[in-house]
Amino acid sequence: MEIDIPQTGGAPSIVQSEAPAVTKMAATATTLTPRRFRSKDLLAGVLTHGALIIAALIAIVPLLLIFFTSLKTETETFSTTISILPKVWRWDNYSYVLHDNFLTYLRNSIYVALLTMAIALCITLPAGYALSRFEFLGKQGVLLSFLVTQMFPAPLLLVPLYLLYVNFHLLNNVNGLVIAYATTALPFSVWMLKNFFDSIPKELDQAGLVDGLNVWGVFYRIVAPLTVPGIAVVAFYNFMNSWNEFMFANLFISSTDQQTLPISLHNYDFATGVHWPWLCADAILITLPVMFFFFWAQRYLIAGLTGGSVKG
Repeated sequence: MEIDIPQTGGAPSIVQSEAPAVTKMAATATTLTPRRFRSKDLLAGVLTHGALIIAALIAIVPLLLIFFTSLKTETETFSTTISILPKVWRWDNYSYVLHDNFLTYLRNSIYVALLTMAIALCITLPAGYALSRFEFLGKQGVLLSFLVTQMFPAPLLLVPLYLLYVNFHLLNNVNGLVIAYATTALPFSVWMLKNFFDSIPKELDQAGLVDGLNVWGVFYRIVAPLTVPGIAVVAFYNFMNSWNEFMFANLFISSTDQQTLPISLHNYDFATGVHWPWLCADAILITLPVMFFFFWAQRYLIAGLTGGSVKG
């Protein structure tokens, strides 16, 4: 903008000048330029998507084969001709399995899995927090003992546990399975939660103590909400471990009314051979509750990654 002052008097006039060239250049520079296509980006994208597709096929194809086998007849299952899809879809295989005490096995498995998960969380949450936040005599020894217990294979526990269960009358009792599953999964769960608690700054604990909270208040109101992903991982680990476990359940449980779902697969192993359509139908039915539970709880796991870090 320029001011024009006349030489012979009169009011000055204001003349609007054009925008400087520098402003035009700056406006031009702000426009987005398209990224040049490079062959390396194409190759990286193809390799990444190819690896993901292969991994998905490795996970999905066996499950699909089990599902298609569960819909075949026994004669078609042992046929010499390769056929992935069944010629006749036999849904009555599922009807037979459902009426073969499946609901009893399902009830026992849900009871054992949920109770194991609850007991494990009640024990491992305070233990992991204490090992992460406090220094006390013997702390390193406790952590080392948890690692040592993971070095021994599970079959070594069969004989001593069986003798204990005989003395305490815990055979043929689902509560005995809960005790075995919760205690064997405890060391690994404590280590997992300790690592999650270590990722939370200790300054948050100090701020909570300044605000008037005690140690338990800091844990339940500040640290625990920020560790929801870790708690969810430990909960899933204990649930899946007790849901799929077969060795302890097969040794400690013999009565039908106390058996869990993994043992039910034995029902279709006859003296004449294995009835694969019934066994595969049972396997699919065992898998479905876990899939539904995972997809239902997945939103809480994702919400825990971002929730709890903002106040107000």
